[in-house]
Amino acid sequence: MSNKTYDRIKWFALVFIPAFEVFILTIGKIWAIPYYSEIGATVAAVGVFLAAVIDMSSKEYYRKLREEGDDDSGEDGEKTEGEDR
Repeated sequence: MSNKTYDRIKWFALVFIPAFEVFILTIGKIWAIPYYSEIGATVAAVGVFLAAVIDMSSKEYYRKLREEGDDDSGEDGEKTEGEDR
């Protein structure tokens, strides 16, 4: 997966989905849309699932770097400043 694809998926999961969930819950309550809370919960579940997949992908990426001896991440496995994924 390219860096650009990873960044887009990460933005979608960590920014768009939570904002969309709040939008659905707010508009659903204001306009009395049927099943708005169930729809909001479903959107939230998708967001949590995507965030977990992204986290697993990131951990696998850094594990492979450590195995290859090319690890320039910090102690916690996160990118250091200026590092591209």
